[in-house]
Amino acid sequence: MAKVGIVMGSDSDMPVMSKAAGMLEKLGVDYEMTIISAHREPDVFFEYAKTAEEKGFKVIIAGAGMAAHLPGMCAAIFPMPVIGIPMHTTSLGGRDSLYSIVQMPTGIPVATVAINGGANAGILAAKILATSDPELLERLKAYSEEMKNEVVAKDAKLQEVGYKNYVK
Repeated sequence: MAKVGIVMGSDSDMPVMSKAAGMLEKLGVDYEMTIISAHREPDVFFEYAKTAEEKGFKVIIAGAGMAAHLPGMCAAIFPMPVIGIPMHTTSLGGRDSLYSIVQMPTGIPVATVAINGGANAGILAAKILATSDPELLERLKAYSEEMKNEVVAKDAKLQEVGYKNYVK
C-alpha cells in the first residue's frame, strides 16, 4: 500500500516530481503518482484528496506552478502532512509558485521545499514517515552517511591534486 501520494497538475512537472519519487524509491518508501488539475477537473481532485487517507497515504507531495493551488487545496482536505513543491515558471521564475504555496492561512499548513525541490520533498516525506518506522529511520541515517562520505572523498581528491590548481 502506498504511503505517499505524489500529485501534480501537469506532465510538465514530471522532471521535478520524478526526483521526489526517485528519493522515495531509494529509501524504500511506497508511493503512488498522479496527474490531477485542481482547476480543470475539480471533482476528480476533490475525490483524490478525500480518499487519500483511506488509500493509506500518510503524506502527500504536491507540485504546482503559477497559481499553485494544488498543495494548499490538498492540505485543506487531507488531514495529514502535505509537502508543496513550487515549480519554476517562465514568468516569475517560480517565486509566484513559492509564495502561493508558502503563504497559507492559519490552520492549513503546507511544508514547502525550494523551487523545483523534488528530491528534498521525497526526503522530507521519508523523514515524516520515519518517526514511526525504525527501519526507514536507519535507511535515512545510511543515506546521510553516504552523503558525508561523498564530501570526504571529494575533499580527498581536491587535496590530492592540490587546491592551488583551482585558484585563479
